[in-house]
Amino acid sequence: MGFYKNFKKSGVDYFDARGYLTFNATKFIDIQFGFDKNFIGNGYRSLFLSDWGNSYLFAKINTKVWKLNYQNLFMELMPQFTKKGDTLLDRKYAAIHHLSMNVTKWLNIGLFEGIVFGRKNRFDFQYLNPIIFYRHIESTIGSPDNAIAGLDFKANVAHKLQFYGQFLLDEFVLSEIKNNPTSWVNKWGIQAGMKYIDAFGIRNLDIQLETNRVRPFTYSHYDTLANYTHYNQPLAHPLGANFQEFLGIVNYQPAPKWYINLKAIYYKQGLDSSDNNFGGNIFKDYTTRKSETGFAVAGGRQATCINTLLRVSYEWKENFFFEVSGQYRKFTIKDLPGESNTNIVTAGIRWNMFRRDYDF
Repeated sequence: MGFYKNFKKSGVDYFDARGYLTFNATKFIDIQFGFDKNFIGNGYRSLFLSDWGNSYLFAKINTKVWKLNYQNLFMELMPQFTKKGDTLLDRKYAAIHHLSMNVTKWLNIGLFEGIVFGRKNRFDFQYLNPIIFYRHIESTIGSPDNAIAGLDFKANVAHKLQFYGQFLLDEFVLSEIKNNPTSWVNKWGIQAGMKYIDAFGIRNLDIQLETNRVRPFTYSHYDTLANYTHYNQPLAHPLGANFQEFLGIVNYQPAPKWYINLKAIYYKQGLDSSDNNFGGNIFKDYTTRKSETGFAVAGGRQATCINTLLRVSYEWKENFFFEVSGQYRKFTIKDLPGESNTNIVTAGIRWNMFRRDYDF
């Protein structure tokens, strides 16, 4: 959650309000305006834009013509802050394009680009340009902003398998990629995954496997106002950068009203030491690094985490669930004694309500 405040001695009080309005401007164009989250991608995670963090004010224009789907997204965000009493928080802004095309009946490919920028609490109207390739605009105004780009795809095979992936590029210097793979400027991320429907011929048994890998310093910027974050949280993957993640999800419906969900997540990530920036904390100015090279994925103080969840749900009435779950999370940091183990057991009722998962 984004906004919260302390409650009595050890509690936390928060609220979450979301809503938006959608209308058809023309036969091919939908316009959406509101305060909510957005997600771009086909995986459990997204390296482009995720709905993991806090909501924000946005306007979205979605255009569908022939085999093309083109999305313009304009967002008002908040840079990192330390809240001290009642005060007006600063603003920053983002503009995103995503163009996808159904190349065949089974293959969809897409282009993504995003810009995060700050102009002393005002929007830069040059980024209202609806045509893709913001990088040209960002360069013509002096290249002060954080520009990222990417490719994604989705391929459906044999009616039961789906393969998907994303490639995110935050910085590109060809000579460094070829000759110096551990250079800090090699800022990119990659996702690969698959979904298997009615796995092994078992009806209503669905399996998803996914891996995400993000290089150090990806999403960060020399101007911390322009890093790829909102309300003290990442806009894409919740881990930020400098990590390798593997996850598996099993969903099974053994009977019409029963649902079983099993989830397992493993990741390793490089954390900072007291005086070294290893590129995992995307809120930090990347000029605070102490070298130009030697940055490998999960380099630094390596942390590992295993997070498993088993949930059983019974849908008594439509969208009215009785649920029980058990979760185990083990977190360790290399060369540091001890570990952090968390066990959570829940039982409850959920009615027309989203489920909150502790999946990081």
